[in-house]
Amino acid sequence: RGADGAALRWCISGALCASFLGLGMSIAVLGPTFPNLAANVGKNVSDIFYIFVGRSLGCLGGSMVGGVLLDYMNAPTLLLALSMLGTTAGLYAIPWCKESLLLTILMSVIGGSMGILDTGGNVLALNTWGSEAGPHLQALHFSFAAGAFLAPILAKIALGGSDSQELAGAEKTNQSVLMAVPTASATSTTPAQKDHQDGDFLWSYIIIGTYILFISIIFFVLYSKSSSAGDKSKASVQKDRRAKYHWPLVGLLFVFFLFYVGTEVTYGSYIFTYAVEFAKMTESEAAALNSVFWGTFAVCRGAAIFGAVLLSPATMIIISLLSSAASSLALAFFAHYRASLWVGTAVYGASMATIFPSGIAWIEQYTVIEGKSASLFVVGAALGEMCIPAVVGYLQGKFSHIPVVMYTAFAASVVTILLFPVMYKLANAPQENDLKEERDSETQKALLSNSRLTEDEEDEEDVREWNNADFEVIEMNNKLKNSGMDTSCRIPGDSPVEASLQPHLVNVSGNPPVVAGDSPGRQNGNVDWEKSE
Repeated sequence: RGADGAALRWCISGALCASFLGLGMSIAVLGPTFPNLAANVGKNVSDIFYIFVGRSLGCLGGSMVGGVLLDYMNAPTLLLALSMLGTTAGLYAIPWCKESLLLTILMSVIGGSMGILDTGGNVLALNTWGSEAGPHLQALHFSFAAGAFLAPILAKIALGGSDSQELAGAEKTNQSVLMAVPTASATSTTPAQKDHQDGDFLWSYIIIGTYILFISIIFFVLYSKSSSAGDKSKASVQKDRRAKYHWPLVGLLFVFFLFYVGTEVTYGSYIFTYAVEFAKMTESEAAALNSVFWGTFAVCRGAAIFGAVLLSPATMIIISLLSSAASSLALAFFAHYRASLWVGTAVYGASMATIFPSGIAWIEQYTVIEGKSASLFVVGAALGEMCIPAVVGYLQGKFSHIPVVMYTAFAASVVTILLFPVMYKLANAPQENDLKEERDSETQKALLSNSRLTEDEEDEEDVREWNNADFEVIEMNNKLKNSGMDTSCRIPGDSPVEASLQPHLVNVSGNPPVVAGDSPGRQNGNVDWEKSE
């Protein structure tokens, strides 16, 4: 609340972007330093592929555990600070690891910490900004892409060379939080080189680890500030209700992210091979095509920060899905044209850039996103990243004359386009509470209308009664006046007429007539008029 609250929110957003920058560097640095790690443990590159499996499984476990802890701990900044400490410890220990089993365990620990950071970072951004979280989520994932871009450069400086084989693995990094698996052609038969044992590569891990340590200290400071303020960031955005189909909606988005992330990683990993084998490009041209895909991906993710200010998450998702479908269609059926291949790859990379953060921002508008829900999104992305590239690689080996990667991209685009309208329909389904409130509102309106009609009828009845009473009074008054005039015309003596009139006047007015002064009829009329009023 106020200026202090706004400053704290911006500090949290900045710290999250800095942490995702470190997350991207931590994942991408493994690609260019992979031969060094193999040499460090005395193995060939093809013999330690399981460290990627260990890191991916650790990330899956960390995402699920982090989701549960976020729901039971009212301190997301503290949880993120602790997870980054775990990442720092793993990065510091890896360069001195001499056993492959220990290296796999360290990779699993780092993967678990990354899973917690990825899940917790998205949840904290939603809790901090609520309905305004769109641009901040885009900035978060752009920071990840920027970190993945910087890590190979940092590794190149540390290694003091530009071995293309070492830098190839960095291009396989995905925008989510999982693995950067080098292609089989680059790692299956490459032995560990002796010149990699000089230890220069460890500086890249030390620098990244120190950077993440510094960010973790910032999160500890933010935790102390948010605790003193009551840690109301989560309560400020909690909604009073969930969507009617909350868990079906979360499950469909889980499948949506599985296909989206899996296809993104598959295309980024196999486009080089496709360009060489099917498009008959040279290796330099294929590398340039791969760079076009990841380059447009990163640029559009940065542009999406500003686009999210102007466009709603649903609009951004629809634009991305339509662009993805059009480009994948061109790649699947017209990729034999060079222009179609280049343009289709650029558009496909751009269309994939905004879907993940836009999807999280979109579902937050309709239902509460807690730790367990966010962890399912990360797990879905993880499974897609692990399973779809493996299936495509297997099918490509079986059917080498068919461009499986292109058909997979087109099929996944069709699936995501079909899923989103279903999710939109479920998200906008009216809740029972809404229907009940609507019925209660209609009942109240009907009762209010009936009461107004009854009051109007009663008012009209009262008016009629008062009018009738007025007419009766006026009529009686006229009669009394006429009676008084007849009496005044008589002889003032005790005539039989006067004697017979006096009892009548006594009965009407309650008083005997007065002969002197004013006339008895006028006096009696005045008395009756005053009584009637």
